[in-house]
Amino acid sequence: VQLQASGGGLVQPGGSLRLSCAASSGLFSMLGWYRQAPGKQREMVATYYSDGSTEYSNSVKGRFSISGDVGKKTTNLQMNSLNIEDTAVYYCKALTISRREYWGQGTLVTVSS
Repeated sequence: VQLQASGGGLVQPGGSLRLSCAASSGLFSMLGWYRQAPGKQREMVATYYSDGSTEYSNSVKGRFSISGDVGKKTTNLQMNSLNIEDTAVYYCKALTISRREYWGQGTLVTVSS
């Protein structure tokens, strides 16, 4: 299984970006996004479960929105009202129904004026 993430880039504070991730194969129970800022541990940003439920970290709740399609093996993260603290490498993660984890290569999001 390979995960391909895209959509990162440079954006000004208050701006928006949309990240996308596509898996090559597999049956998934969860698709999600994590991020790792310089000098910090990787943290969960948002997750989408196969039953349609979602989960967000408190730091992005109300600003970010995750969508997913386990049948199409894709997930998107719409990020609005970005601030400098959102600067990080964003990784997509997939959990198969057999509970194996897969990670994408990461895409850099830089929020700067």
